[in-house]
Amino acid sequence: MKKNDEKKKWQEQEALRRFQIISPLLDESLDSAKKQQLREELAEKHQLSVRSLYRYEKAYSTSEFSGLKPKTLEKRISKNLPSNFDELLSEAIQLKREVPTRSIAQLILILELEGRVPPGVLKRSTLQRHLFEAGFGKKQMKKYTEARKSSSKRFCKPHRMMLAQADIKYGYKMPIGKNGTMVQTYLSVIIDNHSRFVLDAKFYDNQEALIIEDSYKRAILKYGKMDAVYHDNGSQYTSTQLVNSLSRLGIRILYAKPYSPQSKGGVEVFNRSVNALLAEAKAQKIKTLEDLNLFWNVWLEEYYHNKPHDGIAEYYKSLGSIVSAEGISPRQEWNRDSRLLTFLDAGLVGEAFLHHETRVVDKGACISVGGLKYETSTTLIGATVEISYDPMVPEILTVSYPGIEPFEAKPIRIDNFCDVKPELPLCMLPKEPETSRFLEGLQKQYKNSQQMKANALSFGSYRKEARSDV
Repeated sequence: MKKNDEKKKWQEQEALRRFQIISPLLDESLDSAKKQQLREELAEKHQLSVRSLYRYEKAYSTSEFSGLKPKTLEKRISKNLPSNFDELLSEAIQLKREVPTRSIAQLILILELEGRVPPGVLKRSTLQRHLFEAGFGKKQMKKYTEARKSSSKRFCKPHRMMLAQADIKYGYKMPIGKNGTMVQTYLSVIIDNHSRFVLDAKFYDNQEALIIEDSYKRAILKYGKMDAVYHDNGSQYTSTQLVNSLSRLGIRILYAKPYSPQSKGGVEVFNRSVNALLAEAKAQKIKTLEDLNLFWNVWLEEYYHNKPHDGIAEYYKSLGSIVSAEGISPRQEWNRDSRLLTFLDAGLVGEAFLHHETRVVDKGACISVGGLKYETSTTLIGATVEISYDPMVPEILTVSYPGIEPFEAKPIRIDNFCDVKPELPLCMLPKEPETSRFLEGLQKQYKNSQQMKANALSFGSYRKEARSDV
């Protein structure tokens, strides 16, 4: 069972890795020539053959995410590598950092001259591949040493839900902490790149990765699956849980270049318009997070979505289209788009965003998660169980263990009286003994010992009688 779990975990991780490699190739706007060029670049970057990328693309188009899971565990550890290869690679990296222009042949020669490896053992292709994987390839070092300034141009996808942009904006401090202390609020927003329609936006009292997961989950349940998402490299957007959740749903993740806010112009412009709402909220003297989100939804639905958007008009004018003097609002652009929405099963979306962890059941048949105690089953005392839960709904979590059906566990409530003593499983119930098997065993051994002593005495008297007759 443990080997099977490890194999499944490896297959999931390998499928995620493959999806993240081919995700740029899933852009439907790429023509065949551009896609082939991008395919060759990805193959060189990830040290794969172009044929392998074709195979990954075909597997995904046929069976989506599950098609990327490998059938068997591949072991590619070469037996021809020197036993101290890790040390050799570390020294090669150090040599490359000292003088970035050193070639692979020079690195090998230095290692051989220093007596770290016999001549001819370390191959050029092997060292080159591992240096590239470590980020010290020739092209990579060239990028590191060159001073490059990032630049970007404005862009807009031709249809809705082709690309969604996400960001976090600071709200204002509110007296919602313990004893009325002031707490900073944050707005998590996801906006459609084409129509500028807000897919989800909500104020929170923190800026942890959990609020981003909650925002994406709500947006997908309301408006369906987007082709790709685009955001910065903040820790909330690069968390393993978020990447895995979106990848399981077949959503590509694109990251903006560091220190290039202009590449996220659409959502940045929206964030500036939020300042008007925050000013009105202060004038309204809003004191609770619930009221802030209530007025936020009112402002969003009755004002922003119905107000003509300059960015939409500018997009159509750039294409040579005539735009009416009244302009186009985000709601109008969203509703008139002919592209169909792709809705997903709610259970599938919920499963993709669940957190999975392991816990050891204590002697009270309880586990601890997020500072709360949950009651499981007495049959699991001392066992390591797997739990799955939605961190935004901590009241219920699912407990799984081999050999039993998954069940829901709820936080323990301390009442006025203790609960009825739980029944023990049949295998753990005490049984009234008929006799003491321990004493019976000793008695049996005692009889055997006495018999052996009697036989020894009998044999000794026989030998004495024999001597008297001689």
